[in-house]
Amino acid sequence: MLEGYARDAASRRAARAAVERSEFAHPLFTPGRRVIDLSCGPGFLTVALEGPVSSKVDYLVAAPAALPFPSASVDVAFSHALLERLPDPGPLLAELHRILRPGGRLALSTLDWSRARLRPKTANVDAALRGYYLLLRRAGGNPFAGRRIAEHVASAGFTAVTARTRYRTDLAYRDLAAYVERRLATALADPTHPDRDQLTSAARSAWSWTRSAGSGDFTQCWTELIATR
Repeated sequence: MLEGYARDAASRRAARAAVERSEFAHPLFTPGRRVIDLSCGPGFLTVALEGPVSSKVDYLVAAPAALPFPSASVDVAFSHALLERLPDPGPLLAELHRILRPGGRLALSTLDWSRARLRPKTANVDAALRGYYLLLRRAGGNPFAGRRIAEHVASAGFTAVTARTRYRTDLAYRDLAAYVERRLATALADPTHPDRDQLTSAARSAWSWTRSAGSGDFTQCWTELIATR
């Protein structure tokens, strides 16, 4: 019973977080509009987008740069925490420009580790995070995606591009240290990893960071952007 309650509580927390993550785009989600939520995961955010209005929701699996929608058929395209997983946002943005109707709206939220706030930020913290960023890039992502997203969106042909910075506490400082240490340890379990020497050094720093991580602060930087097709 307690386990079931814990699952329900976790679901409620995830749903509340989903509403917060999409709040900047809520004015775009008006009745009668066709909205797509890219990289929706388990659907918490998609349900949050639905709001109090009864809507039909379909879940599809597709490649980001080959979406199964006709040209000029979508009113709003929304995505949270997707662009930082792509090495180049250009193909995805071109595809979103294709499927949005003229005057359609684009709403994106992506993180920027270069502007994350960590206190204290010691030499061990910096070294551990450099190793973590290397892992993200090796996985095909860009940990600093939010830094240039407005420029990329404008280059894809969108207009009226507005972007703002939002800081959120996604993880506690101590939990971030432990998470980075685990990620580096997992990568080093592969004896053939091409960045083994650099990751070994980063893992030592992460080990020191984790064991000295007392009270501290971590707030992640998110870039929230709205544009017009």
